[in-house]
Amino acid sequence: MSRIPALDPAQVDPKAKPLLDAVQKSIGMTPNLYKVAAQSPAALEGLLGLSGALAKGRLNARLWEAIALAVAEVNGCDYCLSAHTAIGKSLGLSDSDIGAARHGHTGNPKDAAIIGFARTVVHNRGLVSDTDLAQLRKVGFNDGEIVEAVAHVVVNIFTNYLNHVAGTDIDFPITHAHVVAAA
Repeated sequence: MSRIPALDPAQVDPKAKPLLDAVQKSIGMTPNLYKVAAQSPAALEGLLGLSGALAKGRLNARLWEAIALAVAEVNGCDYCLSAHTAIGKSLGLSDSDIGAARHGHTGNPKDAAIIGFARTVVHNRGLVSDTDLAQLRKVGFNDGEIVEAVAHVVVNIFTNYLNHVAGTDIDFPITHAHVVAAA
């Protein structure tokens, strides 16, 4: 049960209403994550702003969904695993692709490198090695793409943590993490 409630979009702060309306219009639903974030219009605006900016970035949608799945698995966030599994499937990711991404793998060595890097960033709280960066550059990622990958990790950490704190009710077909986040 939710510890911070998802707000009714019809009754949110006037600053949050157009933001939730835009989510509804864009994806045809207003996920509980955004209704919880609407408790703080500033946080909701920040989340949507960063997510919107990253959607225009260099990493393609399938790859950022794979990063989201990897981060959610490391953080043990069932809400985000459920949401990104559904989104990933809508983008053509197979069950096998989704399972591999959750564990930092993929059939494409370049994609596997950035997904594994995302997991390393989460595990090591951003303290990556020179070797980690050299491996990404070796497979063809430039510094701008590396920065963008870190931004994807950050936005997903925010949503993972918000869902943990809030106990957000899952409004997608449920997928459970294989790992449990440390207490």
